[in-house]
Amino acid sequence: MTATDANSTDATADATSSPTRCPVIVVSNRKGGTGKTTTAVNLAAECAAAGSTTLLIDLDTQSHCALGLGVAVTTERPAVHRLFDTPGTLLSATIHPTAYEGLEIAPGSTDFQHGATPDDDQILARALADPALIGRYDVVIIDSPPSLDRLLLNALSAATLALIPFVPHPLAGEGVKQLARVFFRVAMSSNANLRLLGLVPIMVDPRIGQHRRVCEQVAQQFGAERLLGSIRSDIKLAEAFAAGEPIRTYAPRSRGNQDYHALSETVRQRLAKS
Repeated sequence: MTATDANSTDATADATSSPTRCPVIVVSNRKGGTGKTTTAVNLAAECAAAGSTTLLIDLDTQSHCALGLGVAVTTERPAVHRLFDTPGTLLSATIHPTAYEGLEIAPGSTDFQHGATPDDDQILARALADPALIGRYDVVIIDSPPSLDRLLLNALSAATLALIPFVPHPLAGEGVKQLARVFFRVAMSSNANLRLLGLVPIMVDPRIGQHRRVCEQVAQQFGAERLLGSIRSDIKLAEAFAAGEPIRTYAPRSRGNQDYHALSETVRQRLAKS
């Protein structure tokens, strides 16, 4: 994918035409271990803290988003994956409150079998278009699974913007390239509103030459303006997840909090311009 391709996709997309009437950001990478869920959780928490009513949807069947926010999922409410194996389920029925003002979550299910997903890429998009949800949120953030299946295609088909976290080592480039191919396939077929928000280097140590080189290569491939601020390596991010808190409340003076706060500022600035 080239910068020209990305700009062409931007030109044909209009986030305001989404039936959800708010930005829908899918956080995605075809490779696991790229900080995808950490980014989704902390970006959602930052957006809510900035005053944007935020819904976090966990389509990854590892279902770690709820853990990262300290949400105890009970059988009183179905998980969001119920949308895909039980026709007629409403997205609103899967939404749980969190301890953070302005932030709600539709958690995933570790019991969901990927093969149970119908041959339909628009299930989540239709669920988000529920009139009961229109105007309820200022932003929706989706944590997508890394596997190439109907859940990932549903996430991309429902989104208006894609945010791609990656770890800056050689193998990460292949995961980004694989996702880019899927991204453009969806953007050119089932979701003309989808466009690339940017790429986020995760677990970065600026002293390591390889990290710098990989980031430079990604900037050359996608355009320097697509490379958003780096998230530096910080054990506090893992500790925060284990404690069931976003980094902004667990360790507000940490590098991880500084970096995710800066990322959220960049994202919100770009949303304001869209």
